[in-house]
Amino acid sequence: RFLIKGGLAGAAVYVAYDQGLLGSGTQGAEALKKAQETLPPAIQEWTNYLGWEVRAAQLPATPKFDFSLSESWNKGVHTVMSALSVAPTRACEYTMEGWKYVKDLVK
Repeated sequence: RFLIKGGLAGAAVYVAYDQGLLGSGTQGAEALKKAQETLPPAIQEWTNYLGWEVRAAQLPATPKFDFSLSESWNKGVHTVMSALSVAPTRACEYTMEGWKYVKDLVK
C-alpha cells in the first residue's frame, strides 16, 4: 500500500514538473491555459466513452484565475515578518496581563 501511494505521489510530482507547474510563473500560466483548453474536450470524450449524455452547455465554465504565486508568497512573507516584529511587544503585554490576573486572584 505504501509503495502504491509513493508511486502515485512520485507520478504526480513528475507530471507537475513535466507540465511546467514547478517552474516560473509564466510556465505555470501557460500550463493553466493549456489545461483550460484541453479539459472540456477530454470530459466530453470520457462522457461519450462511458455512454453519458452531456451537452457542452451543461458543463460549467472554466473558472478564471487571477492568481500570482509570487504576490501570494510575498504577502505571506510580509505577514510572517510583521508578526515576528510585534512578537516581543505582545509577549511583554501578555506577560504583564498574566501577572496582573494572578495578582488579582491572590488578593
